Amino acid sequence: MAEKKAAAGAWVWACLSAGLVSSVLGQVKTLDVPENSAVNLPCEAYGSQGTPKRQEWKFQRDGTTVLFYHDNEFTDAYKDRAVFYPNEIHLKSVTRKDSGLYTCEVLGISFAQSQVNLIVQVPPSKPKAQVPSVVTIGTKAVLTCVETDANPRPVYKWYRDNVEVPADPKTSSLFRNSSYSLDDKTGVLAFEPAMAFDAGDYYCEASNKVGTSQKSDAVRMETSEVNVGGIVAAVVVILLVLALVILGVWYAYSRGYFKRKDGSNKKVIYSQPSSRSDGEFKQTSSFLV
Repeated sequence: MAEKKAAAGAWVWACLSAGLVSSVLGQVKTLDVPENSAVNLPCEAYGSQGTPKRQEWKFQRDGTTVLFYHDNEFTDAYKDRAVFYPNEIHLKSVTRKDSGLYTCEVLGISFAQSQVNLIVQVPPSKPKAQVPSVVTIGTKAVLTCVETDANPRPVYKWYRDNVEVPADPKTSSLFRNSSYSLDDKTGVLAFEPAMAFDAGDYYCEASNKVGTSQKSDAVRMETSEVNVGGIVAAVVVILLVLALVILGVWYAYSRGYFKRKDGSNKKVIYSQPSSRSDGEFKQTSSFLV
């Protein structure tokens, strides 16, 4: 493949170096085709060159360009599903991966090229509604609708309790007290802030005018107030624990558990001398340390 790309580049450069005029014929032609159907990609450059000496096709998608017809043959990815005609390429069955820009380059009287933008239409699949289960009143809540297959990209709608959420809440008596923004291109519904009446069953819908629109499963969103009583109870418990710790330390200190023992606490015990005569007096006291 790398050798073929290099050869194609050398061919174009040789044409330009030889003084052959390079031209793009007309505007890019756009074709919308349902997935799994056949399509013909026209090469308008062919008709302007009489009897062409050489012809190549390139495909560009997501910033990457590949050569798929070169030296009178298709590359491996197209051999079994494409047919070459001098004035067009016939694709037997297209998939979503075939969406992109196709360029036909022809060398004849001069060097010319024409382009076709192929859009393979894919209906949306069942989207997924990402909805928080519980939202604290007064905080921001973000709901997202996710769909990854549709081409062109779909537009989105949201429903609460089977009623469509309008783009502007002020246009509906059911939503005028809500504060939210709705982006139908990204599928994001953001409440800022969330209110008590924003609770409900939410689902989203994706559509792109190809096939039928698809709806997600409904997901319940509840709203709750800040639990002031719980916070106060937690603070009281912490204070009680601190009080018990302080009381325990005081009790231990008062019982002498924290006093250091050293030589100053040692006791001296004296023994009484036995009854002897003065002449037989001897020091008999002893010291017990």
